Amino acid sequence: MKTCLCFAAAALLIAAPTASPAQGWKDRLKEKVKERVETRTDQAMDKGVDKAEEVITCQVRDRACADKARAAGKKVRIEGENDAAASGRSTPGEGAWLNYDFVPGEKVLFYEDYTKDEVGNFPQRLELVSGNMEIAEWRGSRYLRSTGAGEIAIPLPDVLPPRFTLEMDVYHGARRNTWGEVTVRFTERPSAQNPVVQVNWTKGGILAMGHESMTDVGQEKFADQFVPIRVMADGKYVKVYMGDKRVANVPNADLGRANKIWVRVPASDESPAYVGAIRVAAGGKKIYDAIASTGRVATHGILFDVSSDVIRPESTPTLKEIVTMLQEHGDLSLTIEGHTDGVGSASANLALSEQRAVAVRDYLVSKGIDAARLDAKGLGSTKPIASNSTAEGRQQNRRVELVKR
Repeated sequence: MKTCLCFAAAALLIAAPTASPAQGWKDRLKEKVKERVETRTDQAMDKGVDKAEEVITCQVRDRACADKARAAGKKVRIEGENDAAASGRSTPGEGAWLNYDFVPGEKVLFYEDYTKDEVGNFPQRLELVSGNMEIAEWRGSRYLRSTGAGEIAIPLPDVLPPRFTLEMDVYHGARRNTWGEVTVRFTERPSAQNPVVQVNWTKGGILAMGHESMTDVGQEKFADQFVPIRVMADGKYVKVYMGDKRVANVPNADLGRANKIWVRVPASDESPAYVGAIRVAAGGKKIYDAIASTGRVATHGILFDVSSDVIRPESTPTLKEIVTMLQEHGDLSLTIEGHTDGVGSASANLALSEQRAVAVRDYLVSKGIDAARLDAKGLGSTKPIASNSTAEGRQQNRRVELVKR
């Protein structure tokens, strides 16, 4: 009986028609069309849900958009081609960021993101030295736009301290041949004794009469995109960065110090330039020195995507310093506290700060630190260290604190 059944089954298999290659291709095509229709349907449903729930969509690095939405009590949805998951961006300590060593200063001296002024106006907190510059909406965010050889002065509350950092992003325009150099100087009158920081489409660094420390980053690295410019000074020791690359490392560059910083941004009507948010901060103590002295330290060097707990690769040097500290001091245990500014709802801020603290703890554990030595706690906006009524204060309040247990 079993033998007969086997033969019958075999006969059925032989008799069954096999799909032709053409038929198989058609089936796969139908499946692809079905998947695409389902994807578009899902996207349309997402937009419908967003509209019903009053969700604002912001790009991954657009903090101004997210802050505005949170202040209005809206939910924020982050998307964009710069998203870590979408672009395969490196995580901290990997790829090009492995040797990146820029650490932003802790005490914010000046911060401007152009959200408090009207589009079309020049920002009130900056000084126009020359040229034609105005706030513009572009690619979903606000920037300072220059359509000529414009120069601005960044006013500071006092003379720059020996240790400071400067951060700003500059769009070099889509037409390389029309561009000159972005020049940053730290004294009112340029001189042979006080070099300037200079960045163009393909290279950047420090330039002075009879002295040059410039590095080429390649013809297309920053084509049609923003160049993150970073300056870190400790006395006469100055480092300059373009994106993830350190382009100058000079131990004897006397930039000078004043109560302003001057930035020249060349451009044209055909190829305007755009300057992103500007942050100037005073340098702080080493993390372990601060913890040993007071039992806690606030760090602004751990950066996250907007309204997210995804740690940005620029956080590499701060995270590396924390890992090294915990490796060298085996008896040290920490509580990692996440803090936000006062923009948005208290519950959303509390949840976000908790997620960020956990993300930092998880990163340290992934580097071999015993989880038993680390706690994570989110405090939201409940413990500000500065006023939330100013841009500088909000910057100070967005932080991760390490507390000795």
